[in-house]
Amino acid sequence: MPRRTLPRVTHHLIESRALEAAIRDAREATTVHDNALEWLLRPDAVSSGPLASEVWAFDTTLTRILLIDHRWRGWVPPGGKVDPGETPREAARRELFEETGVRAELLGTPATATVRSYHPDWKATMGLTYVAVLDRETPLTPEKGQPAAWRRLDEPWQGWFPEDRLRMRQHAALLAPRA
Repeated sequence: MPRRTLPRVTHHLIESRALEAAIRDAREATTVHDNALEWLLRPDAVSSGPLASEVWAFDTTLTRILLIDHRWRGWVPPGGKVDPGETPREAARRELFEETGVRAELLGTPATATVRSYHPDWKATMGLTYVAVLDRETPLTPEKGQPAAWRRLDEPWQGWFPEDRLRMRQHAALLAPRA
């Protein structure tokens, strides 16, 4: 079986605007895992980039979530690296559009902040998760080679971070009274 070539993750300085926004959003997040806020508050955080950002896009019934079939991470939320000049929230909206073709407003409160490695050979990255609630009939235009689909929250799927499914279900339950 041929070995896949993985993209290189380049580490860059986190711009002050992005770092300040990440700290603010981590403080406001519904849940914080892996000491994410402490990670951001370290003196060397500015040189620990990149930051990551993703969107949990739920349907209006809060029973399904929009996921991307990533070529080696399996079913994951739309997301990626925060580019220079962006805040994590701006990156989340951009990634949602790039990976699904959907433009959406994100809810005000971030869902979660985490520190995780997106590949065993990569160092840990701080990530923020934002939330959108979408009509499931919204047309999808996924990136080539990475299909997008609505997955039921009560059914298993193969993904890079298995703990995310439970976290998504718990967050959907928190949103239910507002829906």
